[in-house]
Amino acid sequence: MDHKPFVSHSSNIHEMTIGAVVMGAVLGVVFGASSLYLALKVGMTVSASIPVAVLSVTLFKALSNVFKFRRATILENNIVQTTGSAGESIAFGVAVTMPALLILGYDMEVSRIMTVAVLGGLLGVLLIIPMRYALIVKGHGELTFPEGTACAEVLIVGEKGGTSAKTVFTGFFLGLFYKFFNVGTKLWNDVPERLIGWFKGAAVSCEVSPELLGVGYIIGPRIACIMVAGGVLSAWVLIPAIKLFGDGLAAPLFPAIKPISQMSGHEIWRSYVLYIGAGAVTAGGLISLAQTLPTIVKSAVAGLGSLKRAGIAVGGKTRLDKDIGMKFVLGFVLLLVIAIWMVPSLKLNLLGAVLIVLFGFLFVTVSGRLVGTIGSSSNPISGMTVATLLLTSLIFVLMGWVGSDYRVTALSIAAVVCVAASTGGATAQSLKTGFLVGGTPRLQEISMLIGAGTSALVIGYTLNLLNDASTVYTTKNLPAVRIADVSGLTHTEVVRGPEGEHDKKPYRVLQLAEAQSVGPYAGIPIGKYLVDDNGLIKYLVDPGINGNLNKRDNGSSVQKYEAPKARLMSLIIDGILTQKLPWGLVLLGVAISIMMQLCGVSALPFAVGVYLPLSSSAPIFVGGVVRWLVERVNKVKPEESESSPGVLLSSGLIAGGAIAGILLALFTLKEGWGEALDLGRYIPLIAGSNITSVVMFGALCIFLYKTGVLKQKKR
Repeated sequence: MDHKPFVSHSSNIHEMTIGAVVMGAVLGVVFGASSLYLALKVGMTVSASIPVAVLSVTLFKALSNVFKFRRATILENNIVQTTGSAGESIAFGVAVTMPALLILGYDMEVSRIMTVAVLGGLLGVLLIIPMRYALIVKGHGELTFPEGTACAEVLIVGEKGGTSAKTVFTGFFLGLFYKFFNVGTKLWNDVPERLIGWFKGAAVSCEVSPELLGVGYIIGPRIACIMVAGGVLSAWVLIPAIKLFGDGLAAPLFPAIKPISQMSGHEIWRSYVLYIGAGAVTAGGLISLAQTLPTIVKSAVAGLGSLKRAGIAVGGKTRLDKDIGMKFVLGFVLLLVIAIWMVPSLKLNLLGAVLIVLFGFLFVTVSGRLVGTIGSSSNPISGMTVATLLLTSLIFVLMGWVGSDYRVTALSIAAVVCVAASTGGATAQSLKTGFLVGGTPRLQEISMLIGAGTSALVIGYTLNLLNDASTVYTTKNLPAVRIADVSGLTHTEVVRGPEGEHDKKPYRVLQLAEAQSVGPYAGIPIGKYLVDDNGLIKYLVDPGINGNLNKRDNGSSVQKYEAPKARLMSLIIDGILTQKLPWGLVLLGVAISIMMQLCGVSALPFAVGVYLPLSSSAPIFVGGVVRWLVERVNKVKPEESESSPGVLLSSGLIAGGAIAGILLALFTLKEGWGEALDLGRYIPLIAGSNITSVVMFGALCIFLYKTGVLKQKKR
């Protein structure tokens, strides 16, 4: 199919300027941080390229009007969205894998996170470059790249004088202040819940979160309904059934450690339903991957063919044909492989480095083709990661590598591949946008490498910040064990957060990833402890990500992050390498996914709903309902809806709510700051009422609806 870009190949206009790269990197960090926050809460993110493009057009216009700068060109705005889109893809890849280290009983060092993010990000960009000709140029007309096409439309409209950035900014500040007054000042409950007294074990709950409402609006009513259906199965079928049949048991039922009769609904979900959900998500991911097998084969063949033609494609006569040279790509990939092998923190051997290259090439190719067909937001990256983890773990079992250190190795392989596949898909979408507006591929590829590198350097600190802010150091119910010899505990740590204000002493760190029946640590449960020089355990360190304690010793509440996809990765590794999974529960989940797929319902979103608490899927469902109402009124075409006012406002809600959550996490690191913000204690009857939460969330939904309906009519 013939293609005429908006800017011709002979045009000589500003493109990859310092201002464009810096703005793209800054916006990439902002949206990367918000995507990380969202992925830790519900295990999913949404594409950031469109809101970044809208903000770029507006910010450059504002700088031009205020400071009389030269007006930015459409190609500069394209560089901004390319650089900025890297942040979201890096964040997703990191968030669904690296927190599994905490769940497996290891520390989550910033150096390890940054290494995985940088290596995976750069690998994803480089591996997609040889595929550009086959995917973007030759595939034009066959592969639609929905987000990339919509982003190009936004840039073209901005060039002609239109813009919708006011909507994104409105959503951003609305989400920011809503989250601040909700979670920060506690003027209304963030998760209103009501037990159903006549239905034992069942409850209704909904997190009145602006970011989750925005996610539901963006993914649309069908997927939102399927997700909440999984949540209903979990909250109103599985938990009540376990409560009904297990209430009479006097002893704990594995894998729980206390009788079902003494467990709350959330404890039942965490001890039993979580494993059912893990089996369902694993099966759903593999089913979605199996459905794309023809695409996988076709993409792999096309990828190898592209490698053969790459020299011709790169050697084009115009700037629209020029990619980064293949010699540089292959040489840099080789250096990355050596770096992956040599970096100590990843604990990878040569086989691990080879597996990363093989899986990386396969899934980056598949990811690039899938985003061209179904878009970035629907790209089953987690399914590819699960497949990588399963295959890697099985190879390790066959080779007899089942020790605790090999769990870190298997996770490192999956993490780098996950980041690479996510970044590769985002790069393909951005290159499609550049193809439509007339951008230079080589400059876009360079800017994507810069964006991946800068975002990767920040993601690790953001992840650790969120974890540290919600980490609880408790002195209650500590193991009554005195460690006779502490000489082996050479690593030291100080107490952080509010508890650390009164205790400045360094302690030795005892980190147990496996329970021991003999030896100096016998009888101590799995976990992380701070020990003094006399061998006395002084603190249990309960992490912010997937931790169990929601309150500090002083009674103040703490927000925990479930990190659902990361927990899934840890369950797979632990289950295969140590054979400790409750396989009966996992197989129940597998059967649920198979049943839903046979009924014609997409198994993966349903399985994610089972895996998440109902409180997380309920606001997503509400957002989907608002989108359904808007589309009934406006009769919006699918290709128009990606850049509609409702979607742009939702993108702002996601970013604003997430950034507020990160800023509030900073406040909790200092003792007394979080309590000083608590205004709800002065009006307990209003702040503690579920009605207040419903009214405030309802008002937010009405504003989203009116934005989607009224502003759409004015366009």
